[in-house]
Amino acid sequence: MGRKVVVALGGNAILSKDASAAAQQQALRDTAEHLVKFIENGDQLIISHGNGPQVGNLLLQQASGSTSDNPEMPLDSCVAMTQGSIGYWMQNAMDQVISEKGLDKTVATVVTQVEVSADDPAFANPTKPIGPFMSKEDADLAKKQNPSFSFVEDAGRGYRRVVPSPKPIGVVETKAVNALVEAGIVPISVGGGGVPVVTEGHRLSGKEAVIDKDFASEKLAELVGADALIILTAVPNIFVNFNKPDQKRLEKVSVADLHQYIGEKQFAPGSMLPKVEAAIDFVEATGNEAVVTALDNIEGFINDGSGTIIVPNKNRSTIA
Repeated sequence: MGRKVVVALGGNAILSKDASAAAQQQALRDTAEHLVKFIENGDQLIISHGNGPQVGNLLLQQASGSTSDNPEMPLDSCVAMTQGSIGYWMQNAMDQVISEKGLDKTVATVVTQVEVSADDPAFANPTKPIGPFMSKEDADLAKKQNPSFSFVEDAGRGYRRVVPSPKPIGVVETKAVNALVEAGIVPISVGGGGVPVVTEGHRLSGKEAVIDKDFASEKLAELVGADALIILTAVPNIFVNFNKPDQKRLEKVSVADLHQYIGEKQFAPGSMLPKVEAAIDFVEATGNEAVVTALDNIEGFINDGSGTIIVPNKNRSTIA
């Protein structure tokens, strides 16, 4: 077995401008072409993915079609539903590419519960964006139709619904994921950050929340003993002074330097910040490297180590 790598894929990489199932399946077919490079490299791959756009759309569909005889499903169930649908699409896409390349590998989705604390302060302060971007007018209308919803402006790209986002403290199906890994199977796990659950006596109870998929992916990577956590995003590197004339690309960066940049508010909340924080958590917990890069830079990372590599403090940072 080669390196054990957890690769976290964003939900927006699945949802194209066309929100139809066929378009999302085609987007995942393109994604699979990149992800299979880890298998070709001899790595043991574990895939996680976001579901923000998908679960948001599903919630809107649930709300619009709800009746007293056919009530809408709660948020935790919607997270599980999108785990199943996205996992199915991703399995199918990976199986196709694996077959085309003549590889011998099986992919399997694990509907994953992720434990959170019932006392997490996030439940009183919803901040996690889900669903499509919309204009302020559309957000105001959605709020009028659904008074319990909260909306915020998200990174200058429009308004989105926000829900509680508690921090993960455990992954219930860790043993199942490890069993698949040891059998040489590629697991798809903690989809959409996992279904948030709290322990109540002898049972697990679902919560109306969405766990950030980067933090859930970090917790999974930590628990399965991954050699690397790779967080895929829209850009090939983390930048400081992003989109400014003096922006700089981070190539190798220490945890200490990232803490400094966080203090300078270099990273947008709800966008790059959780990726940076999850990468820091993994490096501090394991001493192994984390990577933030773009999906289409996977080959560059495998071949040349390009992307932003987050390293322990004993290593020096390099900036371009």
